[in-house]
Amino acid sequence: MTITPRIRLGTRRSPLAMAQAHEARARLCAAHKWPEDAVELVPVTASGDKVQDRPLAEIGGKALWTKELDEWLHEGRIDAAVHSMKDVETLRPGWLEIAAILPRAEVADVLVGAGSIAGLPHGARVGTSAPRRAAQLLHARPDCTIVPFRGNVATRLARLDQGEAEATLLAAAGLSRLGRDNVGTVLDPQQWLPAPAQGAIGLECRSADAETQRVLAAIDHSPSRATVMAERALLAALGGSCHSAVAVLCLADGGTLSLRAAIFSADGAERVEGRAVFPAGDCDGPAALARDLLHRASPAITALFGAG
Repeated sequence: MTITPRIRLGTRRSPLAMAQAHEARARLCAAHKWPEDAVELVPVTASGDKVQDRPLAEIGGKALWTKELDEWLHEGRIDAAVHSMKDVETLRPGWLEIAAILPRAEVADVLVGAGSIAGLPHGARVGTSAPRRAAQLLHARPDCTIVPFRGNVATRLARLDQGEAEATLLAAAGLSRLGRDNVGTVLDPQQWLPAPAQGAIGLECRSADAETQRVLAAIDHSPSRATVMAERALLAALGGSCHSAVAVLCLADGGTLSLRAAIFSADGAERVEGRAVFPAGDCDGPAALARDLLHRASPAITALFGAG
């Protein structure tokens, strides 16, 4: 016997997005002691999933992952949307609220095709469409060549198997959520800095919807929220976009956050790094770090940032 859903969660249709939505549903049902069918998953096809032959920055940026879900939320066709926070724009409409951040998974990248960055063959082709991964790779290995790779995890691994590149980079959290923990080599995030908000699942709802906010608050993980919001605050203060190469690692120690970040020129030749320590929830700390990074950066880097 089915029941009327207590909440409708919108999600993209990709296998990874669906896995994230299933995790969100499981956590909601556990928190509220609901049966599984109390939470309805509503798949929505995102623009970013329709066009996979061009870099994201060329076709509209991160908004292509959120546009349709935002529309469905605004129209009341869903109560909340499940997102990979790495794919959510830093500046969101005022009528939306990030109501929950789930416990953050592994933040690291995984290198597939070699045991380490140093172990890549000379002149290796590395498949990625992420400016951060491309710039960080070229900074460490300027002899390598970047091959544009877009698509879901299975698509990128298939292109690698077909010989389009010698290696590729993927998020460890995504592989784990798809049951692919045995793929590739996890890169030390202290050495190879991750993307802002990588590994984090977030749920958004309408700011005016107090009941859905109350329901989602039960699965909000405060330590994960603190690090994710600090990284997003840094990105916003930098004026970062899909063209910007930003790498960041935020660690929590009680109520104190330690934020380490690096920004790069597009070709990876130039890198500026900095650190900041500040209380959780303090947006001034990330903003001060952003100003310091941009102050020390060359025009080749600042040209990629709206705040530069």
